[in-house]
Amino acid sequence: MKLRFLGKNSTPGDSPTLYASDRDSYVVQGWKVYARDLLARLEVPEGHTVVEVPIELFEHLVEDGASSGRIKKFSTPIMLVTEQGTCILQGPLMCDAEALGHMRMPDYETCVEVPRSSIIALLEENGESAHQRPA
Repeated sequence: MKLRFLGKNSTPGDSPTLYASDRDSYVVQGWKVYARDLLARLEVPEGHTVVEVPIELFEHLVEDGASSGRIKKFSTPIMLVTEQGTCILQGPLMCDAEALGHMRMPDYETCVEVPRSSIIALLEENGESAHQRPA
C-alpha cells in the first residue's frame, strides 16, 4: 500500500495523522482507545480496532481534493463523539507492513483503514446522524 500524507494535528507527544492510500481509502492514525466504558458501547469485530482523533483532523481532506474538511454528520466509521471534541473511529486494523514502516507511530497509537467513500460521506449535509451522542 502506498500512502500520501494529508496532514496531522500534533501536540507534544501526540500525532493523529491522516493519509490517503492508493486503495481508494484513508488511513487514520490516532490514539488507541483503552477506556472500558467507551469500548463497552461498541461492537468491534475481529480484525477491527478503534482510534480516537480530534475532529479537526479531517480538515486535511482538502489536501485530497475535498471542498471542505468539515464533518457535517457523524455516522460510521465515526462511532462516538467525546465531550472533549474528539471522535472515535472504527475500522479494520491497518496491517500493511510496508506502509507501517514509513509511519511514525508511538506505542499508544494505531491506525485504521476506512473506505474513502465512507469518510467523504461525512462531509455531506444529507442523512441523519446515527452516532452523534457524546461519549
